[in-house]
Amino acid sequence: EAFPNSEKYNLISQMQRAAYSIPSNFSEGCGRDSDKDFNRFLQMCLGSAHELEYFFILAKDLSYLSIENYEVYSEKINDIKKKLYSLSNKLKQA
Repeated sequence: EAFPNSEKYNLISQMQRAAYSIPSNFSEGCGRDSDKDFNRFLQMCLGSAHELEYFFILAKDLSYLSIENYEVYSEKINDIKKKLYSLSNKLKQA
């Protein structure tokens, strides 16, 4: 897309950190001893997913990302969030 070079260490870097945080927190949560601990890490995953979603909205609003590409990424992020919410709710019921 058309991200300016000035965003290389700003928005792009923050998007990468939020994106990397989701699977890393999930992995760390899998290694915990209890469902409660795992669920705490799922909440961190969800926080990172919401943060990433905001960064994509911002990139679209700043015209760094086309609406079409934004919609693709938004759909993927929403799918991830739904799966995380579902797993979190199942752990709460266990």
